[in-house]
Amino acid sequence: QVQLVESGGGLVQPGGSLRLSCAASGTIVSIYFMGWYRQAPGKQRELVASITSGGSTNYADSVKDRATISRDSAKNTVYLQMNSLKPEDTAVYYCLLNSYGLNYWGQGTQVTVSS
Repeated sequence: QVQLVESGGGLVQPGGSLRLSCAASGTIVSIYFMGWYRQAPGKQRELVASITSGGSTNYADSVKDRATISRDSAKNTVYLQMNSLKPEDTAVYYCLLNSYGLNYWGQGTQVTVSS
C-alpha cells in the first residue's frame, strides 16, 4: 500500500516559477525511481522528469534547462522545480513512484500558466 500526495500546483504567470512536491507514504520496500508526468486536455500523458534510486535524472526536451528534479530519500519525497514557465506547461502533473516493479500514481495537481 503506497500513497502519493502532490502539492505545489496552482496558477502561475508566464516566466514564473513553482516547485511541485510529491510525498510517498505507506509500505515501501524499495524505490526504483520517481518521476513527474503531465497531461494536457486532449493530449497523451508525457514524461517531464525522473530520478532513479542512484540519483540519475532524465528530462523531457521541452523542459530541459528549465526544470530540476530532486529527492529527499529520508522523506520519500520528490520535487520538481520549474522556472521560466510557459503557457504550454499548463497541464495536470502526476507523480509516479516505481517500487519493486509496480507503478503507483498520485492524484495529480493542476498547473496553469497564464497571464
